[in-house]
Amino acid sequence: MAGLRWPPDDSDLPQPRAQAPADLISDDDRSVAADSWSIKSEYGSTLDDDQRHVDAAEVLSSGNFQAASDYSSDKDEPDVNEDEPSMLGLQSYWDASYADDLANFHEHGHAGEVWWVTHTMERVLLRKLPSKAFLVLFVYFSKFGAEVMDTVVAWTKSLCLKLPQYRIAVDNNDGKYASDDISNHLSGWSVLDIGTGNGLLLQELAKIGFSDLTGTDYSEGAIELSRNLAARNGFSHINFLVDDVLETKLDKKYQLVMDKGTLDAIGLHPDGPVKRLMYWDSVAKLVAPSGILVITSCNKTKDELLQEMESFNEKRLGSHDQVLGEASRGSLFKYIDHIRTYPSIMFAGVEGTRVSTVAFLRK
Repeated sequence: MAGLRWPPDDSDLPQPRAQAPADLISDDDRSVAADSWSIKSEYGSTLDDDQRHVDAAEVLSSGNFQAASDYSSDKDEPDVNEDEPSMLGLQSYWDASYADDLANFHEHGHAGEVWWVTHTMERVLLRKLPSKAFLVLFVYFSKFGAEVMDTVVAWTKSLCLKLPQYRIAVDNNDGKYASDDISNHLSGWSVLDIGTGNGLLLQELAKIGFSDLTGTDYSEGAIELSRNLAARNGFSHINFLVDDVLETKLDKKYQLVMDKGTLDAIGLHPDGPVKRLMYWDSVAKLVAPSGILVITSCNKTKDELLQEMESFNEKRLGSHDQVLGEASRGSLFKYIDHIRTYPSIMFAGVEGTRVSTVAFLRK
């Protein structure tokens, strides 16, 4: 991660906030972008996907961006800057960011961005590109971020329907699940989204049948924004709580725990390595036995996430955890599956993605 290095001793002090991606774009530019780009919306479009790829490719090429590779496998050469501390690892950054998003929502009705877009555009900011080039990439990555979320939601639904311990009967006539069975099945899952941000992931999960939904975030601004958005869009039943996953006050265990960038942000804190260990200890208490943990990362490959999970399991071997109430010498998490078909970015003749999603079973 190419980020800004913050001294560990200053992590609790107020930090100057760099301009967020959205801050660099005027309202006029937003209007032009909305009218000119092929964004999936009720207003249609005037520019197709191929042209957007061409324009983004030109910007990425001129900015000397390294082409992405298949992020579901090991990287040949690790990015030495990948896990350097960044402003994205500080709560002060997110508090300021969601305060802006909340003001934007009240003034314009905007929902804000998904984590992947924020993370990627911070990397773009460091390139100091011209404003028009920045606008091209902002719109390009915004659409890609939405496609990533759609992929995660569809894949998670399929995973929940197919796991042996939760599998529902298939209609023998056409080999498909009955819609009522799917709805009843998914509504029985208790779901927790840690680091929920604007809560849009939970809204998408609600649309496909999940109903017992909870979102937490350590930023009060994020929770206020997510509640406002949920109420506006007809999802007032979603429960949103202020809670820090590293010091969680939740005493409930959930069958499905979602993480779309929270582990990434934790790793970008000046004390990232220590806090990542705290993360696994805490999440283990939130996932119910036989429950699922789904982690989406734009900093780690599938294999790196597996290695981190194995390190946590090894740390537990031979230990007795009073909180978990377990004295077994076995592993706590087990790999289930990962997303293999993410939407891709194409530029400079190379196609790839910087996102990986992995599911783990809590034993």
